[in-house]
Amino acid sequence: MAKKLKNRGSSSSISTIISLSLVLFVIGLLSFVLINAKKSSDLMKESIGFTIMLKDALIDEPVTEKEEIDKLLNKESLKFTEFQNYLSNSGYFKEVIFIDKQTATENHKQDLGEDFEITLGFSPLLNSIDTKVKAEYVSPKGLIEIEKYIDDYKGGDIVQEKYYQKNLVEKLNTNVQRISLFLLSFCLIFLLISFALINNTIRLAVYSKRLLIRTMRLVGATNIFIQKPYLLRSFYQGFYSSIVAIFMLIGSLELLKNQIPDFINTNDYQQIGIIFILILIFGIFISWVSTFFAVRRYLNLNESELYN
Repeated sequence: MAKKLKNRGSSSSISTIISLSLVLFVIGLLSFVLINAKKSSDLMKESIGFTIMLKDALIDEPVTEKEEIDKLLNKESLKFTEFQNYLSNSGYFKEVIFIDKQTATENHKQDLGEDFEITLGFSPLLNSIDTKVKAEYVSPKGLIEIEKYIDDYKGGDIVQEKYYQKNLVEKLNTNVQRISLFLLSFCLIFLLISFALINNTIRLAVYSKRLLIRTMRLVGATNIFIQKPYLLRSFYQGFYSSIVAIFMLIGSLELLKNQIPDFINTNDYQQIGIIFILILIFGIFISWVSTFFAVRRYLNLNESELYN
């Protein structure tokens, strides 16, 4: 009889561990999807160009001597370099690249096959700075802040025009907010469902021990004495379930990495480690808390309620 009860307890623990592992695995997988959705939206935001067109040097009097012309060009180059450093040190930009008018003309010639210098005798293109704005500033409010920062540089006397796709920024932010809200809501709903599933699984496992709990209560065992082995077992069940779920995640991520390399980024080991630690903590915590309340419930039941 004792051997039969022991085997029943072992099978109950195994089924609890399997159920916990599957739920924790899905939670971990959803966490990776949510994080990578944020990374994908950041990459899309940072791909939007922010171009600053620069004014040409103003020469009040004609200059013909080569030495004077070189001095003016050097002065202009230094001015542009200072402005480029001003932008780079601002914290707003991920990338700041200066493109002189000659390079811009060559790029235009290669892209469209038109040569301004042959048609017009000169290039109407200006020196410019192409930037990639950091994702957290790619919003109407953030870009207005950047424009003000640029205008504050020496009264804006170096900037001819600032250009970026305002409509695209607004649409992108709106769509990203909608998708993020949907994913977050879905994850929260699933988290509540998983909590209920884990709680019910553990309550069913404890339910099979309700008569034993009642018997120990009748012979004078204290609540702490009765609860201790169940809580200790719940700790190990949560721990083993988390470990199984982590190994399942590692296998799934490796499979996704080999089959669909761009689907999920698995190179950020710090974030992966944090998710694994959170799964471990959550697995132990939910198992322990559910067991604590389940055992406590049967401690307070009278004999007639045990069979309901």
